[in-house]
Amino acid sequence: MPDADRGAFAGREPADQSSFGATRVRYTPGVEEPEVPARRGWFITVEGPDGAGKTTQAEALADHLRQRGIDVLLTREPGGTALGERVRELLLNGGDAAVATDPQTDALLFNAARRQLVVDVLRPALSRGRTVVCARYADSTLAYQGYGAGVPLDRLRALEASATEGLTPDLTVLLDLSVEAGLGRKGAEEITRFEEFDLSFHRRVRNGFLALAAASPKRFVVIDAARPPDEVAAAVNAAADRLVGSGEPKPVAARTTG
Repeated sequence: MPDADRGAFAGREPADQSSFGATRVRYTPGVEEPEVPARRGWFITVEGPDGAGKTTQAEALADHLRQRGIDVLLTREPGGTALGERVRELLLNGGDAAVATDPQTDALLFNAARRQLVVDVLRPALSRGRTVVCARYADSTLAYQGYGAGVPLDRLRALEASATEGLTPDLTVLLDLSVEAGLGRKGAEEITRFEEFDLSFHRRVRNGFLALAAASPKRFVVIDAARPPDEVAAAVNAAADRLVGSGEPKPVAARTTG
């Protein structure tokens, strides 16, 4: 499930630039594999329900890490590649019956875009020693299509394993916010077909994210996104600083499962 700030990433600079808002390129260019494998980079994802501020905080975190002298690539899901951005348009087109899909079809589309991002951008960047900050990743599909829409989690995890070949984040920042507060932050231009689902769906999504965090406490950091944005950013930055200060990133093989 994509971030609620639908327009913040589209029609913008490649995701490894200082901001998504720089120019007009729609996707993250592919990253070539190095001839000699470099030290692996850190993989950080920013997750949360609609309106939690994932776009804003992912950008702020990337800027913070760059100020520390860390080479950062900033990207998003779905999207980040030419294919991914086209899939994003199909998935987010609110109110258009021509693109309405059932939850399992949504999951297949999200994972198709995810696979392309992993192959073209994430693994090559990490292999070159770059730190990747990604707004949404596989946990969103589990939360939205699984906990929210009822697709069996084991089925979604099998799709995830195929799409990612086990590539999991080193750190997942979960921006937690009540459903009412999150949806209340959305402007009319930000509404996608997912925001049109009822409140009970969005409550299941939020509870699903919290259940995922409780099941993987070493990977997740849960942050109260109801606080002022600068306080949220400080907490996000602190979580990332603890990660990057803990030593060299592990080899990719050590961070993957399946």
